[in-house]
Amino acid sequence: MFLSVFGAVESGFIYAIMALGVYLSFRILDFPDLTVDGSFVTGGAVAAISIINGVPPIIATIFGMLAGFIAGCITGLLHTKGKINNLLAGILMMIALYSINLRIMGRPQVSVSQETTLKTQLANIWQKTGIDDLINNMLKAVGLQAVPKTWVIVFVMIIVILIIKLCIDLFLKTEVGLAIRATGNNERMIRSFSGNTDTFIILGIGLSNALVALSGALIMQNGGFVDVSMGIGMIIIGLASVIIGEALFGVKTIARATLAIILGAVIYRIVLALALRVDFLESGDMKLITAFLVIIALIAPKLLQNRRERARRLAKQNALRKKEAHNA
Repeated sequence: MFLSVFGAVESGFIYAIMALGVYLSFRILDFPDLTVDGSFVTGGAVAAISIINGVPPIIATIFGMLAGFIAGCITGLLHTKGKINNLLAGILMMIALYSINLRIMGRPQVSVSQETTLKTQLANIWQKTGIDDLINNMLKAVGLQAVPKTWVIVFVMIIVILIIKLCIDLFLKTEVGLAIRATGNNERMIRSFSGNTDTFIILGIGLSNALVALSGALIMQNGGFVDVSMGIGMIIIGLASVIIGEALFGVKTIARATLAIILGAVIYRIVLALALRVDFLESGDMKLITAFLVIIALIAPKLLQNRRERARRLAKQNALRKKEAHNA
């Protein structure tokens, strides 16, 4: 169980990057962008082909991120300049990316040598320090199971995700970031102030898909392969992370909201890993479990709010009765 939870935390931080991208499009811009299902694979495909052709994994990851940014910008252009409904624009780009990803990969699935991935290179560097063996010896001394040799990925991903979170928090407080947020809240108002909402939408959707593609590139290197169909349902996973995080931790400020989404992504992966250990559930039930988690995350806050509202009304009625009884 420890190893499954550990793996869930490791992948949770990587998927958190994708969830932050979904947050930018769905919550900040109020743009239901289904490009995510395609751009996630695009990031992994571009990174995989780049690594196979001898490009260093860090540069290959950046290439994947740029490919996702371009895909997002095209979706924004279809909506703003082509006057296509935002939902339809995302669907069209998602469909187009399926063929584009096949073109990039040349076949439905591409594998890369684990020795050439960023994950292995980081693990090798960490092991050379000797700290890895020291920590495992300490865990064994107290009767705990040793962590995998690649546990450094969790440490690195925590640093990476915190940097990305900080950058998003700071960006959304800049003049351009505030304009993007305002566009999502009230596009007509921004236009009334002569603001170019088309540019803000294109930039926002581009940045959203850049984060999604970055997550796809890292997931590819974590697993050692990319499949043309691995992006199916990514938008649901991203929304699940966003909804669960918001329901558990709140969204009073941007900084709190981004932190909640990161934690929501990790919690989602842990719950999913634990659920799949139940005897009567199989790996094919993952989508069903995801839907069930999202339903709970959507319904539970409303039920709690209604319960608190009934408690307040009851308390108010009791107070009025006591006041009437006192006056009588």
